[in-house]
Amino acid sequence: MKLYHRFSTFFLISFISIQSFAQKNASEYFIDSLMNKMSLDEKIGQLNLAAVPDGAITGTEFSKDINQKIADGQMGGVFGTWNIMEIKAMQDIAVNKSRLHIPLLFGLDVIHGHKTIFPVPLGMSCSWDTALLRQVARISADEASSEGINWVFSPMVDISRDPRWGRVVEGAGEDPFLGSQIAKAIVEGYQQNFGANNTVMACVKHFALYGAVVGGREYNSVDMSPQQMYQYYLPPYKAAVDAGVGSIMTSFNDLNGLPSSGNKWLLSNLLRKQWKFKGFTVSDYSAVGELANHGLGDEKTISALALNAGTNMEMVGEHYLHTLKDLINEGKVSVQAVDNACRVILEAKYKLGLFQNPYLFINTERAAKEILTKAHKDFAQQVAEHSFVLLKNNPQVLPLQSKGTIAVIGPLADSKANMLGAWNAAGDTSNAITVLDGIKNFVGGKGTIIYRKGANITDDSLLKRRVNIFKNEISTDERTPEQMLEDATEAASKANVIVAVVGEAADMTGESASRTHIDIPESQRNLLKALKKTGKPLIAVLFNGRPLTLKWENDSCDAILDVWFGGTETGNAIADVLFGRYNPSGKITMSFPKDEGQIPLYYNRKNTGRYYDEKRDGLSSKFKSDYLDESNDPLFPFGYGLSYTTFLYGNIQLSNARPSGNEALKATIKITNTGKYAGEETVQLYITDPVARVTRSVEDLQGFKKVFLQSGESKDVTFTIIPENLKYYDYDLKYDWDAGDFIIRIGTNSRDTQSAKVKWSK
Repeated sequence: MKLYHRFSTFFLISFISIQSFAQKNASEYFIDSLMNKMSLDEKIGQLNLAAVPDGAITGTEFSKDINQKIADGQMGGVFGTWNIMEIKAMQDIAVNKSRLHIPLLFGLDVIHGHKTIFPVPLGMSCSWDTALLRQVARISADEASSEGINWVFSPMVDISRDPRWGRVVEGAGEDPFLGSQIAKAIVEGYQQNFGANNTVMACVKHFALYGAVVGGREYNSVDMSPQQMYQYYLPPYKAAVDAGVGSIMTSFNDLNGLPSSGNKWLLSNLLRKQWKFKGFTVSDYSAVGELANHGLGDEKTISALALNAGTNMEMVGEHYLHTLKDLINEGKVSVQAVDNACRVILEAKYKLGLFQNPYLFINTERAAKEILTKAHKDFAQQVAEHSFVLLKNNPQVLPLQSKGTIAVIGPLADSKANMLGAWNAAGDTSNAITVLDGIKNFVGGKGTIIYRKGANITDDSLLKRRVNIFKNEISTDERTPEQMLEDATEAASKANVIVAVVGEAADMTGESASRTHIDIPESQRNLLKALKKTGKPLIAVLFNGRPLTLKWENDSCDAILDVWFGGTETGNAIADVLFGRYNPSGKITMSFPKDEGQIPLYYNRKNTGRYYDEKRDGLSSKFKSDYLDESNDPLFPFGYGLSYTTFLYGNIQLSNARPSGNEALKATIKITNTGKYAGEETVQLYITDPVARVTRSVEDLQGFKKVFLQSGESKDVTFTIIPENLKYYDYDLKYDWDAGDFIIRIGTNSRDTQSAKVKWSK
């Protein structure tokens, strides 16, 4: 270690002293000098990212002989472990035994928290609170970095319109405007102050368009027009790049026939030339090797394709290690291409401060002080409360009173294994607060709590086996389903109210968790039907990582509270909302379909020449773009979410109904809390462009603001609209706006809005 510090300090001082020469900065001098000393093998070694054998394995290839490869200079980074002593041991090898002492990157899937687990990302997006999400990323960076992690594979910013795809749980839903704001906030939270020991490098994923896989099936293909791509799917990635994200992960899918990891247009033309991205790219798990499965050639061919396209680092597979030297000798890959890839990886290490101190992130004292602190858990509970969405509350059965007899029933009511949700790599389910525990904590001795499991999460043995590959999330009771139902209904009949805790197991969403039927499993719906027959008020507390089809539940339950997967403090957060300590304010960020046959379903659809409007056309219409057996409308529209109070929206007041040029237009609306509870409302701004050079969405989100109102209080909410909010990509990908009429819409969700027209001239 001392030898390494002498090496590092000598070069830093020398470089800084001549920094003005050729107008280079210290990092450029350092990396230039280091690369001049590196052999070709060592440069190729920096492009290799290994997975520890007992870590987060999400593919069929494995890394072997990691320690030896580190010593030989054949490893740029390692991922999958948060064992700080294991990390230190590998960093020791890199800085003391490798020839040039180059430190390693250590990455991990820190998706919604490290040890303190926050709600799943789709749930957090329903808070519509970017400041809150920025702080989630900050706390996640604090905790992960304290255990040696300096690189996190987050945020996932894929726009998702198909809830059959399991990975919708990792993102922010269907809208590019909201998704962009969230991407920016999370990147800023992780990368707050490079060089500090609690700042990590973010890795935005999956580049690109992974959320549009055909049929919602994992690892599938994507085929999309350029206009659709630029208008709806690319903006969140671009927002992350503009926020300075340090790395980008390629996606598994092909894009219009060419897989991301071998797509030069995507990784070089768009990302680097158009967007000026300066960081490094890394493949997803074994994605370079899988180019062969796509039918693009043998090992040498796919390695050349990937590196020349712009995939700088290979995650698992070692095809670069095996082939690049030969490919250079054969003239199929240039030394410059290897140098370019090596340089951006070294620059990332320099930016993180690893050349100055390879052990910057390795401090056992920090971990003991900064992980799962009371402040972190309190904040996790706050975030969970803000993420919950009240889907139904009629007649005002919620909030509950903490007295009488409450029946808490369902397979997810007391299941620590399912509280954290998918993708909680370092999370410990033993720390999770269950719904039953949370309700007991809240009620104390003021009421009586009856608990029954009531049903298995599913009685489908195949589904159980596939979900339980890594964890025992779905358990099967020794009793028969009939015995469990009888036990549950008997207990429920003695209660004043029933809280039924139902939904998906944690790993029924996430990677490799696509579903053809996105309803509540039959075993649990049977439980709800039996509980309904008791005649007692029935509240469904819903665990899910995707929109579900809930027609029966919406018709039959008195209230539905969607809690997603709330993380470490799930139970306490749910109790606070159920009993009214916190008034729910979440708004869904993906439309909930009535039936799977409507998928893909999203609010910013386009009109067709024969679009069907149920109110206008009636049920007997023909030759319209509709279904014979279901309406076009979602069960719950984008932006929807109820409160324990009610909000009245006034008319929109415009600063000028005929703005021109770059003039800023102000649109103001008065919001009044007309109920008896204080509460937060997310006020949403949408804009419709009725006439354009290409077909446009019926409306597009262009702003949102959160307002807190006491009962009876009113506030004016003002949005500033500029021509940038009117722009779109035309058929030739020109990004501009047209003079003419626009409709300004402001409301509580994408369906229920007030509107005002403006005529905007250039």
